[in-house]
Amino acid sequence: MFNAHTPKQGSLLLSEPFMLDPNFERSVVLLCEHNEDGTVGMILNHRSQLLLSDVMDIEVVDFPLYIGGPVQNNAVFFLHRAIDKIPDSTHIYEDIYWGGDFDQAIMMINEGYLSTDEIKFFLGYSGWTAGQLGEEINQNSWAVHNKFSTELTFITDGEDLWKQALISLGPKYAHVANFPKSPNLN
Repeated sequence: MFNAHTPKQGSLLLSEPFMLDPNFERSVVLLCEHNEDGTVGMILNHRSQLLLSDVMDIEVVDFPLYIGGPVQNNAVFFLHRAIDKIPDSTHIYEDIYWGGDFDQAIMMINEGYLSTDEIKFFLGYSGWTAGQLGEEINQNSWAVHNKFSTELTFITDGEDLWKQALISLGPKYAHVANFPKSPNLN
């Protein structure tokens, strides 16, 4: 079995190395909400070709946008670790927060008080209906990581983030991090 843990708010989901769904290929998803009604998360490592300044009026142009998932991909969401700078946020895990005062976040970025290692923006989100994620975990599509360094959340290299997250799960998973994307090409 690929998974050994139960998901909860603040868990990371790590896709199995050969997942066929292109939305989740080698994905690391942070679960922002997980309850009896379903699950909401953000894919941390699928960077888009867009910058935040491409989709909204912002003075700072070097903030990347990530694809949070295939749901509501015309909306911008954010995760951060700047609770002292962005009020009204939802605590997710250790020093990671979801959402909050969006205008305040943009103002803090424009004034140089927030950097890319403190906040990450997403187009869309990932969502599962009640029971759906559990079924996918039972099919070995995901490994669940419940005790990880929050530094992983803000790694900007997508492939490296997936590998580092797997390695941090321990030796049982570390070898999976080196599986080639297309074994048939080896």
